[in-house]
Amino acid sequence: MPNPRAKGKKTEYYIRNLLRLLGSCERVPCSGNARAFKGDLVFTHQGQTYKVEVKACKKFPPADWLKNADFLVVKPDRKPPLVILLFDLFQKLFTK
Repeated sequence: MPNPRAKGKKTEYYIRNLLRLLGSCERVPCSGNARAFKGDLVFTHQGQTYKVEVKACKKFPPADWLKNADFLVVKPDRKPPLVILLFDLFQKLFTK
């Protein structure tokens, strides 16, 4: 059985690298254990900074994962990542 922490860290780095194609992105030190900062990644796009929660899972997650983040990235096994966000934010991110 794979180590869940290693799987989570690997997925966080994978998503970080994808987000770097769109802007600046860094992994939060001690991700998942940092009490002062909720979220796994810090993503900056067009001068706006967002908290990103990353989950690696086989099944679709509960909506509770979006409570402390601006958007959610889910990486199902052997499938491409899925980004979940409110439409307001999506429109704000990609409107010229």
